[in-house]
Amino acid sequence: MLKPLFRQLAITLLLLLLVGVIQEGSLDRIGHTQTEAGFKRALLVFAVSRGLNGVISVAQGTEVAVEPVGIGLNFKPGEILDPINDLVERFSWVMLASSASFGIQRILLDVMASPWLTYATVVAILSLLLVIWWPGRRRIGGIGRMVCRLALALLILRLSIALIAIGGERFYQAFLEPQYSESRGQLERAASQIGEVNSELRPTLPEGQAESLLDQARRVYDTATRAVDIEARMAAFNRAATNISENAINMIVVFLMQTVLFPLFSLWLLWQLLKRVLRARLEWLRSAPPEAGERGAAHE
Repeated sequence: MLKPLFRQLAITLLLLLLVGVIQEGSLDRIGHTQTEAGFKRALLVFAVSRGLNGVISVAQGTEVAVEPVGIGLNFKPGEILDPINDLVERFSWVMLASSASFGIQRILLDVMASPWLTYATVVAILSLLLVIWWPGRRRIGGIGRMVCRLALALLILRLSIALIAIGGERFYQAFLEPQYSESRGQLERAASQIGEVNSELRPTLPEGQAESLLDQARRVYDTATRAVDIEARMAAFNRAATNISENAINMIVVFLMQTVLFPLFSLWLLWQLLKRVLRARLEWLRSAPPEAGERGAAHE
């Protein structure tokens, strides 16, 4: 007698606690905050990727003209970055898709926190509590099981997106944040280095200014110096390319883990839980304490 009653009380307290959480809305607010943090990170890295694409395109289009003693030679050191430009282009698409994933998650949070779904979930849970404490619930076993399945399914759906958002952010902070911070810093430094090399390879003469003999001598000296230093510039581009490829791939892994693999795994767990709830025999609904008439008959 005491064991079924204790189970009823425990289930009732748990359901009332969940109703309070749903009505209070703190879980939804935390989910929104975590989703916004991921959304801003994805947009920031997307901006970094577009900046990389820009400086690489400038480097690829920059010609270094070397004209010592009248002999014209043209170099394009930035051509070494051509394979990396393709990787950066795909990297920017991944970051755009990650931003869209966070945006979809934000919309789903709004849908799950909508008043109509909240009210439906609360009504279903209150109906379940009524079934649990109904004196003759043995006689409403079929309806009781249907109410239980509906209430639990709505409860899981109502809380699922917020829990996935919070879990994804916790997973990022625990395992992915160091890799993200390091890779982002390296990509920003690589973009800055390529920009500096671009500015060094493109000296300009002020417009409208006549070129004197001294200016011509300086130009010949500068082009000769750049010809000697062209190998160093290409080596700088090569180092930047290696750095970009490694850290871009690391960043892709970070966002795919948080926006694809973790949500898919969570949705799979959710689906398994829903299937178990919908297929459950719910024996505890049948284990109601005997009614007064039944207790008297058993006593006799």
